[in-house]
Amino acid sequence: MDPTRLGVGIIGAGRVGPVLAAALAGAGHHLVGMSKPSDGDLERVTSVVPGITFLDVPDIIERSELVVLALPDGDLAGFVSGVAESGGWQSGQIVAHTSIRYDLSVLMPARDSGAIPITLHPLMEFTGTSVDLVRMREAWCVVSAPAVATPIAEALAVEMGMEPLVIAESVREHVASAIALATSFSATTIYEAASQLRSAGIPNPGVVLSALVRSSVENALREVAGNQEDAGATG
Repeated sequence: MDPTRLGVGIIGAGRVGPVLAAALAGAGHHLVGMSKPSDGDLERVTSVVPGITFLDVPDIIERSELVVLALPDGDLAGFVSGVAESGGWQSGQIVAHTSIRYDLSVLMPARDSGAIPITLHPLMEFTGTSVDLVRMREAWCVVSAPAVATPIAEALAVEMGMEPLVIAESVREHVASAIALATSFSATTIYEAASQLRSAGIPNPGVVLSALVRSSVENALREVAGNQEDAGATG
């Protein structure tokens, strides 16, 4: 057995967890199991990760070398502390969370139990379907970890098809703000534009706006890249 391949457990069966599970399995890691999804999500999850085993959370943590916490922000801190209080975290186990809001400090109860804390936050909007696996190949992944574990976090991002973006904990708030601004602005603008087209009697505004929105975003990104190159040339 390849010692670089890990037994992976996924806590959280929403939009992010199953996609990361599929990506890690595709890189050769062994999926130990995933926490149970809601009944309405079962078909979606099994289509993304065929054959996945659903286990109780304590069993996942006990059997996994890498535990990925793909949980809502509001649940993360309480979950990590609760597992620590029950003695669930294991020495040498890697514990990763996917929240851009929280830094490594939220994983300190796990670290105090001997676990290795890292963060993995893909810079993309998830649908929770196999479409995301393709999109990940063009995405960056914000990673942070103690210095000794940074190569592990970077390697996991690369194995899932993403480019790692290592950030200092002191700048996480700025990164989180940039992500929130980019995603909320684009969604709000598109929804409003689509509403205006519907009011004009156009029944398929998403199709009509598709090329316009993509070209507008691509032009803006090219302009940003050009400004960076100019700054580098004159800097």
